[in-house]
This record gives sequence, C-alpha cells and structure tokens, in this order.
Amino acid sequence: MSPKPCLALLLDGPMQSWGFASRFTRRTTALHPTKSGICGLLAAALGYDKHRADEPAQIARLAALSCTTVTLPKKGKRDDLPILRLSDYHTIGGGYEKGTDWMKKPRAASGAVLETVLSERHYLLDARFAVLLEGEAEYLAEIAAALENPRWGLWLGRKCCIPASPLLIGVLPSQEEALKAVLRRCGADEATPLSAFDHVIENPDEKETDAEWLTDTPVAFGAAIGQRHTPRRILQKRRKT
Repeated sequence: MSPKPCLALLLDGPMQSWGFASRFTRRTTALHPTKSGICGLLAAALGYDKHRADEPAQIARLAALSCTTVTLPKKGKRDDLPILRLSDYHTIGGGYEKGTDWMKKPRAASGAVLETVLSERHYLLDARFAVLLEGEAEYLAEIAAALENPRWGLWLGRKCCIPASPLLIGVLPSQEEALKAVLRRCGADEATPLSAFDHVIENPDEKETDAEWLTDTPVAFGAAIGQRHTPRRILQKRRKT
C-alpha cells in the first residue's frame, strides 16, 4: 500500500487541556490530544460555524482524517521534563441569582441572593505533541492554508492554552516524512522512529487486546450535550527503549 499524504502539526505551549469526560464543575484532561480537540482547532482555523446546518458534514470530513498523536519530550538541563498536571480552582462570575440558569442570566438583580459557580479544571504542563493527520492531499492543503491564516483563534484545548510556536509544520508525502519534519522543527534527531515515542493510534488491529474506546470523535459541536461525540477505538503505544 502506497503511503498517504500527511499533515503534520506541533502542539507546544505552557498549558494544554484535552477534555474527554468533563461534566459540570469537574473538567479533566487526557494525557494526549483528543480527536475532538484537534478537529475543533482545525474547524476554528477553517471558519466552520457550529450554528450552520452544514456543520455536521464539515466536522465529519475532519473526523474522517486518520489521526496519530505523538508525545515529544521536552529537554531540561539534564533530563526530559515530565508532563505535570495542574489543578485549578476556578470561579465563574462575580455572583448569580440563586436558582437561575447562570449560563443564560449573566448577573443577578440588585438585592437578590447571589452565588458563585465553582469548578475544578485540569491542565498539562511541559507537554508537547506531534499530530499526524492522513487524508486527501487537496483537503490537507486546504487545512494547512487555513492554519497559516486562521478565521478564528486557535488554542490547545481551552482558550487560556495559547500555542507557544506555530502549529503548522506542513503537508508531507507520508507519515514517516511528517514525523521527520516535526523532529527537525524541535531540533531533535529526525532519524528517530515513531516507536521511540509514546504515541496513540486509532482503529488498531482487531487482535489488539490493549485497545480501548474513547468517546472523543466529534459529530457536531453545535449539537446538544450528549450528542456531540461518538466513540473511537484507540491504542496507546509505549515507547521502546
């Protein structure tokens, strides 16, 4: 089978957060970028509007791209920096009328009983990832052009997680060449194989007993909660030392 064109991205920033099972006031993060987070980032660059009727078809095209994520260690003075998890005690608003929908009513009337919404939000520190997306060359080129001149803001999972460097590496002839291009950008040895890094692949062989299901494939970001994602089968592969 001939290699497929591959879009290479570098996700590097002081903080990242990739939610996949967040509900209500506890917002956790996965230890690798989710398909939903990646597609949301690309949808923002392309200017896909979640309020338009054609948004599900646009998101389906993004979700159909084959995705591999690679954990790229950051170097400290001596050794690789471990990825740390930050838990943030977060408050929403200066006060809302008790018993009302705080998402729709921005502030309580004067004299009313007020309450502040509290939440716990998790972030990754010192994380850096390569994202390798395989698909049709023409569509990958369209996405790459959008990343160079995005329609809306781009962030690494949440609005406070701003990229520390350009996201786009480029469209390469194969996944192998795409990984080499990312490693060159990072100043690492481009001859290092994929197996030397922790990485996540999707749709692994049915015989893989360690595969798992993750509900992070987007259907439509404008859909009702509980209808925005479907499961995908992934395999987390540990690096070979």
